[in-house]
Amino acid sequence: MANRRYLFGIVTLLLLSPLIKLAYDWIHLTETNDCGNMIQISVIISSFCVQLCLSSIHRGGILFPRESETRQVVSLDGIWNFAVPDTNNPLMGFQHHWYKTDLREVPKLEVIQMPVPASYNDVTTNWKIRDHVGLVWYDRTFYVPRHWSDVERIWVRFGSVSYAAQVWVNGHLVMSHEIGHLPFLSEVTQYLKFGKENRMTVACDNTLLADTVPQGRVSELENGRLHQDYTFDFFNYAGIDRPVYMYTTPKTYIDDITVFTIDVRESQALLQYNVSVLGDAGNTTCRISLLDKNKTVVAGSEESFGTLTVEHPRLWWPYLMHPEPGYLYSFQAELLDDNGDLVDKYTLPIGIRTITWTNTSLYINKQPVYLHGFGRHEDSDIRGKGFDAPLVLRDYDLIQWVGANAYRTSHYPYAEEIMDLADQRGIMIIDECPSVNTEFFSDTLLVKHKVSLSELIKRDKNRPAVIIWSASNEPRTQYSAAKNYFKKVIDHIKSLDVSRPTTIVEAQNVNVVESSYYVDIISFNRYNGWYQNEGNLDIVASLVMKEAKAWHEKFNKPVIMQEYGGDTLEGLHFAPSYIWSEEYQVSLLSSHFQAFDQLREEGFFIGEFIWNFADFKTAQTYTRVGGNKKGIFTRSRQPKASAHHLRRRYWGLAQQYANISLPEDLFSYTVAVKSQERDEL
Repeated sequence: MANRRYLFGIVTLLLLSPLIKLAYDWIHLTETNDCGNMIQISVIISSFCVQLCLSSIHRGGILFPRESETRQVVSLDGIWNFAVPDTNNPLMGFQHHWYKTDLREVPKLEVIQMPVPASYNDVTTNWKIRDHVGLVWYDRTFYVPRHWSDVERIWVRFGSVSYAAQVWVNGHLVMSHEIGHLPFLSEVTQYLKFGKENRMTVACDNTLLADTVPQGRVSELENGRLHQDYTFDFFNYAGIDRPVYMYTTPKTYIDDITVFTIDVRESQALLQYNVSVLGDAGNTTCRISLLDKNKTVVAGSEESFGTLTVEHPRLWWPYLMHPEPGYLYSFQAELLDDNGDLVDKYTLPIGIRTITWTNTSLYINKQPVYLHGFGRHEDSDIRGKGFDAPLVLRDYDLIQWVGANAYRTSHYPYAEEIMDLADQRGIMIIDECPSVNTEFFSDTLLVKHKVSLSELIKRDKNRPAVIIWSASNEPRTQYSAAKNYFKKVIDHIKSLDVSRPTTIVEAQNVNVVESSYYVDIISFNRYNGWYQNEGNLDIVASLVMKEAKAWHEKFNKPVIMQEYGGDTLEGLHFAPSYIWSEEYQVSLLSSHFQAFDQLREEGFFIGEFIWNFADFKTAQTYTRVGGNKKGIFTRSRQPKASAHHLRRRYWGLAQQYANISLPEDLFSYTVAVKSQERDEL
């Protein structure tokens, strides 16, 4: 029974096709088999996962739903019904066809209310829901306007469901998806009841295994409860954590758009674009218009693929590098029929900017860039990783207040609404896929790793804020299998986009890493003064400089320090500074600042990212008091002493490279400075 229950963690990830019913029946038939046979079964089931992962990829575009003259968008966010199946029979929802009825009508099933978007773990006071491993179920009812029966296509799109999901509309399976933090969609027109009540059901599974992205392991406790283990240092939040939309398109519609800047000069910019149309495209023409912020057309075309020339362009610049950062144009694509009438219209915000790099430097619009910012997390109290607009706006205000110009989406893609603000405010992004602490390098995992990158790049390829693709965080690249594995991963990224550099964020010793030969920019994490040499701040600067130089000498590429720092308990003070105190965090930062300034003089060091922007939740362990406390802001987004210290550095850096004016409140008033006069003898 224990082995069979363990397999449920695998099976529930794979409930994506009729093949799984066969696998499930097989498990019942082999209930008396020994452990060796059960392992063979799990291997066969895992092979299904590769096929299903491939079959469930949305082959078309993944454009964010936007209203226009030809499209309507309706939010399905709100309060949904939520249920956790009996842990002794996690597949009971499939056995009893919960997706064919209202969850509230299932006999003896406890159904509660759950907000969407939100992670479900911390919403209730029930620890069993917080720590649940496996399937949970959502459903809700909604109405489709009667006049939508004249609309030719209706779609449903999820911003993210973690980790794997199946979706039914009125009892019909309409889509499935594996890998969290990424959007997926499907047309649902044929399953809807117009002018009547409809029901949507979602089965969500948070199980992480050796062939998921990220990896994990499920074990069975003495009392039979399943326990999820993982090595990454953040809480495994799950659920429908991003917005859900229902929207319309015409039968012939704009499915995807790709735009990138070929070249920029002082008086001219060249953009290459491609508009993908699905449906009866032969009877339509495509009209392209590029509009500035005043809605003035500055370039245009009558072709679905081609080049636009923009005279005297307003370039997209990073925050603090230009008086008007984050300038966005509107790329407007219109489909017209033979009579010139509008068939479909989609408008995409774009920025005009180039990215280039050498073995020592990174350039935006041919100007050298020095990155100073954070590693972050989508994390907050109660809602977990759930999208929360007030929190997002607060975060961006703090990012700009502190003078940061960049951050990494550690350790997974962030919500599209979060990325929109980066584009608008000129905050540069290192865009990271969900691969974190990868240890077992299998062919099955490689397939899914590539899928995660394909979906990420498809989603974010047009964003001017995205300047680097990160293939993984802290993989176990000391193992020989990692070298060829990551060569294939980086080759895959390059096959999809050559306009941006690539990186792997390393944590292993530089002497054993081989995978970074394939990337364009070297990234490394090291916690001097915390996980090693704790308390010995007087040697931190020399250790940082020595390692950064070693990375550059071995790989001859630009170097970024992606993580450094130490935990700090807000309100804890010691004089002299002592580990865990606010004074210690300030001193630890200063030790790194000394190294960074000297490394900048070396000519190859291009960025510093403190870990972390804000405190965040982790799995329960005696080394984490309420979570990871390395943030310069608390989890409630209030500054520690280190935030003020870092703010003075980041604004000082910007003053050096961009000659900006410092904020008036950067330094508080202390004493009037008077000139001293003295009589000469």
